[in-house]
Amino acid sequence: MRSKTRSSLLIALGIAIGALVSFSQAGLAQQQSPAPADDDVAAHGLPLDELRTFVEILNRVKQGYVEDVSDQDLLENSIRGMLDGLDPHSAYLNKEEFREISISTSGKFGGLGIEVQLQNGFVRVVAPIDDTPASKAGIQPGDLIVRIGDTAVKGMTLMDAVKKMRGDIGSDITLTILREGQDEPFKVTLKRAVVRVKSVKSRMLDADYGYVRITQFSSNTGDGLNRAIEKLKDKAGKAGLRGIVLDLRNNPGGVLSSAVDVSDTFIDSGGIVSIRGRAQNTDQQFDAKPGDMLDGAPIVVLVNEGSASASEIVAGALQDDSRAVIMGTRTFGKGSVQTIIPLQNGAALKLTTARYYTPSGRSIQGDGIQPDVGIQDVNVTAAKSNGITPFSEADLAGALANDTRTPEQAKAASEAAGKNSDLAAKDYPLYEALNLLKGLHILRSR
Repeated sequence: MRSKTRSSLLIALGIAIGALVSFSQAGLAQQQSPAPADDDVAAHGLPLDELRTFVEILNRVKQGYVEDVSDQDLLENSIRGMLDGLDPHSAYLNKEEFREISISTSGKFGGLGIEVQLQNGFVRVVAPIDDTPASKAGIQPGDLIVRIGDTAVKGMTLMDAVKKMRGDIGSDITLTILREGQDEPFKVTLKRAVVRVKSVKSRMLDADYGYVRITQFSSNTGDGLNRAIEKLKDKAGKAGLRGIVLDLRNNPGGVLSSAVDVSDTFIDSGGIVSIRGRAQNTDQQFDAKPGDMLDGAPIVVLVNEGSASASEIVAGALQDDSRAVIMGTRTFGKGSVQTIIPLQNGAALKLTTARYYTPSGRSIQGDGIQPDVGIQDVNVTAAKSNGITPFSEADLAGALANDTRTPEQAKAASEAAGKNSDLAAKDYPLYEALNLLKGLHILRSR
């Protein structure tokens, strides 16, 4: 009886498809004379032959597959396959997945703190999020996750892989990772935790030079950036804030409106980003409002291969406006827009609907943002001392004192030099960004 019901469903599906095709053909026939050729029907109507093939395959699977599969699973898997074949970011979201889609922008969620995408059947790390189990374990952009626990990733959907990496807070999960430059895969065990994303962090790098780190673009990032800059201004001396390093390394992106807000914080006028697609009402243009919180003070933006999507929008806007110098390595290159379309059954469609373009008209997709100044993330160590103290004019017997600098100023300069030496060992790209920022301030002041 159950088999007859299924057969009836397939027959009904076939009849419905045939009716839709016939209706499409009839509509075209009324508008055109003579009747359209088969190629025209395929181009403007429903593809009759392909739909018949689909129904035939569905029927064959139902009748001959080694295990019983529900009609719902077959049709849902067909939909997933159709969307997976478009690009890495389009997907079908069932009810549960649809409910979870907003988690990554809420600022608090459970898991490993890692932004991923599918690549050649494996899960590729776009970027780990700061202060999460993934970043603390040394996960790097570009790592390929080939096993989650004892389960091979090959053949999984991205949603299935993400679900498997999530779990009870405090529980362990072992990832098998393949990293470029290493011959063999290696395992990393991480402890799942509640991931609280602090979108904006800031501190003073040196006297009157600030540092702002944006870890991810959430809904409140723009406001957080404004507060951070105000605090840096308060900490700066009488001369005011001389410039900032904006760190977007390993920032996987996030909310588009926040990327626009961040760019608008520094750009006084002109375009920020444009969106272009095929559907009606897809094209949008985002422009800056008057005002620059730094009043033209120089900016150095740090990026790397883990800087994606919204990060690339900000970097591209500041670069095209000549408002900042972009420093680091070429960014990830995700320049597409995904739209979440709710469906009648409570599920949703995540569909790539447009591309991002920088103010000058460059497409980010695939190419990313090429830095103005290239620099690799390398480790440096201080040269070994030969035990001889450097000798200068000040060490000569009877040398005249410097009558324009107080002892306190000399001590502060010495401490600053030591601090910068430590920064070079801890974060060499940031050390070089600070040096460049100082050079830009000197040129501006002249």
